[in-house]
Amino acid sequence: MVAPPPPRALRQIALSDERLRLRAWEVADAPALAALCRDPEIVRWTTVPNPYTDEMAVSRAQRANQLREAGSALLYAICDAGSGRLLGAIDLRMHQEDAGIAEVAYMLGAHARGRGVMTAAVRLLCAHAFSRLGVRRVELLHHPDNHASAAVAVRAGFTREGWLRSYRVKGTGPAEDRVLHSLLADDPH
Repeated sequence: MVAPPPPRALRQIALSDERLRLRAWEVADAPALAALCRDPEIVRWTTVPNPYTDEMAVSRAQRANQLREAGSALLYAICDAGSGRLLGAIDLRMHQEDAGIAEVAYMLGAHARGRGVMTAAVRLLCAHAFSRLGVRRVELLHHPDNHASAAVAVRAGFTREGWLRSYRVKGTGPAEDRVLHSLLADDPH
């Protein structure tokens, strides 16, 4: 059996449209990120630790560059294009066995919800993954009861593929189900 090639570092560039800017995390973002991760809806639907401390936010900002260099993930801050205010977070996590597959994961602060921000951020990041990173398939997973995340998947052009039973462990709780959606490089988007 041939060993897989070593992972290649990912190139992270800022991505933007008229409303949003996706950029690399900075240590200075830690207080705003920690506040975001304490939002009850984010705690409910994501696997962020609860309670989420300022130290955890600093660690995430520092770890983001290591993950990029290892070819494992790109972690972006979602910011308002005009004011620079932090709106949320979006990650592109590369599949460990197949560099052509990635997962998009995200969270959005209450102050930015209901305006199409996350749909736009997902579209920006997926377009980058397809055009610049050689990704052919992006997966999006969400809890079955997270209707807002399901709506983002639909609006961003993803196809629902199935139900993953007992798929993801959250904290010390039992494994939870997830709904799987995908977007392919040659899908209309």
